[in-house]
Amino acid sequence: MPGMIDTIRNAFRIPDLRKKLLLTLGLLVVFRIGCAVPVPGIDVAAFSRLVDSLGDIGSLFDAISGGALRQVSIFSMSITPYINASIIMQLLTVVIPSLERLQKEGEEGRKKIMQYVRYATIVLGLLEAAALWYGARTAQSGVLPAVLNAIVIIFSFTAGTTFIMWLGEQINEFGIGNGISLMIFAGIVSRGPAGVKGLIEYFKIWMQDYTVVGAVALIVLVLVAFVAIIAGVIFVQLAERRLTVQYAKRVVGRKMYGGQSTYLPIKVNMAGVIPIIFAMSIMTLPATLINFFFANSTSPIVIFLKQVTGQSVLYYVIYALMIFGFTFFYTMIQFNPIEVSNNLQKNGGFIPGYRPGRPTAEHISRVSNRLTWFNGLFLALVTILPVVLGGLTNANGLWFGGTAVLILVGVAMDLVNQLESQMLMRHYKGFLD
Repeated sequence: MPGMIDTIRNAFRIPDLRKKLLLTLGLLVVFRIGCAVPVPGIDVAAFSRLVDSLGDIGSLFDAISGGALRQVSIFSMSITPYINASIIMQLLTVVIPSLERLQKEGEEGRKKIMQYVRYATIVLGLLEAAALWYGARTAQSGVLPAVLNAIVIIFSFTAGTTFIMWLGEQINEFGIGNGISLMIFAGIVSRGPAGVKGLIEYFKIWMQDYTVVGAVALIVLVLVAFVAIIAGVIFVQLAERRLTVQYAKRVVGRKMYGGQSTYLPIKVNMAGVIPIIFAMSIMTLPATLINFFFANSTSPIVIFLKQVTGQSVLYYVIYALMIFGFTFFYTMIQFNPIEVSNNLQKNGGFIPGYRPGRPTAEHISRVSNRLTWFNGLFLALVTILPVVLGGLTNANGLWFGGTAVLILVGVAMDLVNQLESQMLMRHYKGFLD
């Protein structure tokens, strides 16, 4: 923590970094203000009761939106449609050759793909907004005619999500850090006081159900688990496997270059918190739609789907598998062993014991896959274990902390790393010392 504070303090001493930080902070403030702007035509109290009826799914979705869902804000849908659109586009990029070629065209190709993502976000936003309107039909005020009321509600929700998407892109381009992750970060942090209040309420309940020693023991268990999760996330976030790289000697003119030994760092957690965010977005969307459209249905298929998307053992097994799968998927996108091997070969480097080219790429791929297995298991465990502990302590409402802590720590460390990289590029003396 002191190192992070020092990094931010040093960054504020650099004019252009200070401008980026202030711009990022200002846009996050705009985001938080928007979370309090209500959507016309819906009764807040009635809609809040509807969210409560969704159980833990509603609580999780509300936490992602920073409390905007219960307040029926224009930002109620948060950034979920944008995340789902990004997932769909990345999957299509893998399976559609034309999109794959477009991705390899550099900056122009990336801009075109981002344009497709924006269009998909609006379409998904309209669909999700229509679902919210339909599910909240009993909570609508009835001041406006039904058709006009539907148009106002649907377009208000969609406009809110589109504006959040724009804010995130502005942070990416002119600010510091990942805009989407930072807004999710800000939303979760804003729920901190409510989390502390919930912990106090549970402590009062434990005092009634158990002895004083038992209640204190449960509080200690909560705090120890919280600290352990933070320590584990930081450890995995910083961990890396270092492969020894040797550079061959070569003569250029009258000077000899190369011959030194260095290492190739392969991070354990190359995917960051993206697998958690992807899996969380996919799991919350169908659960919300099912609860809105088929809340009272007795169909066996609907009952099964409610078990799959509800807070059941099957739900968390699927959740963990999705986190695991997205860890491999996103790592594959972020890290290309063949490209790394080719770069080593071009610069005269090689890994001792492996021939340059394909053998080196295969070795790097094996190492990366082993690290990804560990990382996927770790992310799934840290996400699911707090839920299990919550069930044992009868404090399920507190235990979205596993996912929240992963996001908070991951985003905070990513922000600090970006600040350090920016300062290193500027040869900032205070940082280098």
